[in-house]
Amino acid sequence: MRRSLVAGLTLAAFAALIIGLGQLFGLDLQAVALLGAALGGVLGRVPHRFPLGRLGGFVLGFVVAWVGYALRAAVLPDSATGRAVAAFLVVAVIATACAVSAERVPLWSGLLGAAAIAGAYEEVYTNAPSQFLKESPSAATTILLAAALGYLATTLVAEGVSAGAAREGRRVRRADDDVPNDQIDVLLAGETK
Repeated sequence: MRRSLVAGLTLAAFAALIIGLGQLFGLDLQAVALLGAALGGVLGRVPHRFPLGRLGGFVLGFVVAWVGYALRAAVLPDSATGRAVAAFLVVAVIATACAVSAERVPLWSGLLGAAAIAGAYEEVYTNAPSQFLKESPSAATTILLAAALGYLATTLVAEGVSAGAAREGRRVRRADDDVPNDQIDVLLAGETK
């Protein structure tokens, strides 16, 4: 409970910091501050055996979804059919890449990366599909900055809580420990109590 509270409050402070940085540097971070901080926070908090796999999945999903927008702008019709084909291709490529990685890259992190660019860019794209080359880099960099700060906030908190517990002589399970999360994971692994 304490760990979640500390992580949540740190993430809240970082979300406010993201907006402040946007003001300071003249970036339009206000629109994506909460989205990016929340996505980065999830990426930092959800446990997975391969920490680099979480980040790799996020980047994979982000890039694949961005390419999906490029396909929509260049090749696919601006219709429900074009959007459906792009969505299918994006999710199929992410799922295939994650499966090929033998779960080293988790599907959820790939989908999180795709959601990041979609949440930050879909409205802008819908308003001006022909401006993909001009508008998408701005949307991509702002959401990546916000997500990176959210990830940093929750990762630093996890490390800080673990370090504090170590000083007190007790073990705290970290997000990247190779331990089943719950009874379902134990059952899926073929183990019983």
